[in-house]
Parts: sequence; structure tokens; C-alpha cells
Amino acid sequence: MTHDAMTHEARTHEARTHGVIRVALVDDQALMRAGFRALLDAEDGIEVVGEAADGAQGLELVRAEVPDIALIDVQMPVMTGIEATRRIAEDPALAAVRVVILTNYGHDAYVFDALRAGASGFLLKDTEPADLLQAIDVVARGEALLSPSVTRTLIGEFVSRPPDRATPPGLESLTRREREVTALAARGLTNEEIAAHMVISPYTAKTHISRAMTKLAARDRAQLVVFAYESGLVAARGAS
Repeated sequence: MTHDAMTHEARTHEARTHGVIRVALVDDQALMRAGFRALLDAEDGIEVVGEAADGAQGLELVRAEVPDIALIDVQMPVMTGIEATRRIAEDPALAAVRVVILTNYGHDAYVFDALRAGASGFLLKDTEPADLLQAIDVVARGEALLSPSVTRTLIGEFVSRPPDRATPPGLESLTRREREVTALAARGLTNEEIAAHMVISPYTAKTHISRAMTKLAARDRAQLVVFAYESGLVAARGAS
């Protein structure tokens, strides 16, 4: 191992040991990258590990740095954000990386495709600084960046399109309780709200969610939501 590699490995280990959230920025607009970087660099506990101007460069950056979070623009030259997300999600070495898609429009048709590809959520490019920082924290904790309003409008709208593949397997492996919590999560409820609805503890709700994710091999809560709609467990019209 070279000295540079050793230095990089030590730096990465130190950052994670001290709870620093490592972020990669992937966007073809230089001004957009600069704005996000300035905001994140000014925040304690967040480190921007690099920038890339297209999907292919972004994939190389993520493979080299293995950040906690990759903020990726949905539409870029050379390789789209969706394809970059898919390749990240399919790489076992990048299993810990969470992708947040950046988009200009809340109803961008590409966003649901990105969730299918393995993204953990999405952010509007004109999001407020405080909301961006909160989103980074939410995704770093392993949660999905899917608010109830996003679930109702975005997923409810685009899942209503004819399916482009067969119904995902695995629904039969879920218990009645696991199906119920998965359906509630797909409607945008938090663990606390699911617990109140089912009259169980938040810990029990979280346990059911975790077991469902394990059985369905879902990377995170966003993938569980995608499954709920694609399997027919939740109808798109019910999200309105």
C-alpha cells in the first residue's frame, strides 16, 4: 500500500470514528456544486470528500472514497444519475453508501426510477439550507428521505404507470404484522406514527420494519416503500 493510500485510509477511519458524515457531490453544474460545498463545509460534523461533474466521474469518486452519502444530480452527461445510482446499489463494496438524488422538480418522473435503482430519497435543488442539513443527518442514520407528502404525490403518481416488470417476489414471506407496517411505511408514516396506529411500541414497529427489510433484501426504508407499491401491497390511488 502506498503512502497516499495509507493516508487516505487513515483519514477515512478517523472521520468515521469521530462521527463525521462524509459526502460526495455529483452534479454537472459547477455553481450548484460550489453552493452545496460551501454550505456543507461550514457545518461541523460533515466533510465533503470530493466533487464530480458527470455520472461516470461520480461513480469513480464514490468507489474511491466510499462516502456515507452521495448527492447525485438526476440528469447528467456521460452517465445519468439513475445509472450511477444503480451501479452503486449493485456493488457490494458500496453497500454502506446512501444515494440522495438531486432534482429541480418535485414531480420529476425520473425520481421514482431512481428510487427503484436504489436511491434512499431525493432533494429539490432549491431546498432550504436547514432542510439540506437535516436531510444529510436523516439519511446518514439509515432512514429514507421520504416525507408523507413525497410518498403521496411522487410515488402515488408514478407507481400508477403500468409496471415494467413482474411483481417482485417476497410478499408471501412477510407476516401479517410485517405487511401492515410495510403498508403504513409506504404511506409515509414514521415508526412513532405506525406504533400509534397499531397500538404497539415504537421499538416493536421498528423491529417489524427491520425484519421486513431483511426478508425483502431492501437496502433501506425507501426500497421497502418501492416494494410495497410494486407488489400491490399498497395501491397507488390509496396514496392520494
